[in-house]
Amino acid sequence: MKKYLIIGNGVAGTTAAQEIRKNDSQGRITILTQETMPFYSRIRLPDYVAGTAHESDLVIRKDQWYLDQQIDLKTGVTVVNIDSDNKKAIDHKGSPWEFDALLIATGSMPFIPPVKGSDKKHAFALRTVDDAQNIIQAASNARNAVLIGGGLLGLEAANALIKKGLSVTVVEFFDRLLPRQMDTQGALLLKTMLEKQGFKFRLGTKTKQLSGEKTVTGVELESGEVLDADLALFSAGVRSNLDLPKKLGMETDTGVVVDAHMATGIENIYAAGDVAQFEKTNFCIWPEAQEQGRIAGANMAGHLEKFNTIVPSNRLKVAGIELGSAGDIDPEDVLDSDIKKSDHLYRKLVKKGGKLVGCIMLGDISDFSNIVKTINS
Repeated sequence: MKKYLIIGNGVAGTTAAQEIRKNDSQGRITILTQETMPFYSRIRLPDYVAGTAHESDLVIRKDQWYLDQQIDLKTGVTVVNIDSDNKKAIDHKGSPWEFDALLIATGSMPFIPPVKGSDKKHAFALRTVDDAQNIIQAASNARNAVLIGGGLLGLEAANALIKKGLSVTVVEFFDRLLPRQMDTQGALLLKTMLEKQGFKFRLGTKTKQLSGEKTVTGVELESGEVLDADLALFSAGVRSNLDLPKKLGMETDTGVVVDAHMATGIENIYAAGDVAQFEKTNFCIWPEAQEQGRIAGANMAGHLEKFNTIVPSNRLKVAGIELGSAGDIDPEDVLDSDIKKSDHLYRKLVKKGGKLVGCIMLGDISDFSNIVKTINS
């Protein structure tokens, strides 16, 4: 009986386990995670902060699913080292976990810019349920919050804080919101729509430091302006969690370098999801992690498949406003584009050589999936 060990229970690790079971009905599959919950939706964490979703609503795979799939999920387990020669992973208690095939799917961690005072009390990043619970507790006695960085999850978290009655200001280094997903026109409309919901913005500026002795009392900008803040929330992107790969001496860049089979340079050890980098690309987005997890699981079980770089796409709601973005959004407006816009809608279809290569859809994403398929074709 083959022993499969997966470190991480996000979308990559969980999808890999499902694919392994699809190809090997007898193998022993174990997932180790330092989280206290089964596979859950990080995208819904702002709903939890806002109080519109319970903790149980976040869970994507219930306990029964693991039983049905014969997958042994171990929560609260942190792997601190891997003995690749003897095929054992060592957890924080010193316990060994044997494997014949191992998947590293440890995901990513929030990037905290080098801002003085970022270690103060009531300075947060939102990545886990524990983070959300800490934010909820701090927000209960707060009046003013500052979001440092205008990332997607951060804007949703800011909206959650507005719903809880806080005044929220967003500080963004770039001169527009969501520079990876929006061009200038779309970002300007989104900003206007968010301002109507209570958001305040400081764009094109940097945070100098967080004020306060031990607890955050304000956010000082490089312009000299000081924003009142009982709570500061960082939303400046994520970085691959490379602690384990580096201990193993794996080749890393922005992530663990993998081949098309999601294999690392060490035999029988694979990587997938936010922690992995294929052909110098690491988008750290759900569709990429899901497909990499599927490919890794198939190959671990002996069913050879290859990963092809996907067209990056995002589809979600920002403060209740529907947003879809995919492919080349042409922020410099150098390509041909079909654009439709109004005071509540922005639609941009980008073409190159007559072929659809990207899109931005704000306010209405009803045909987004079909457009993404066209871009991918």
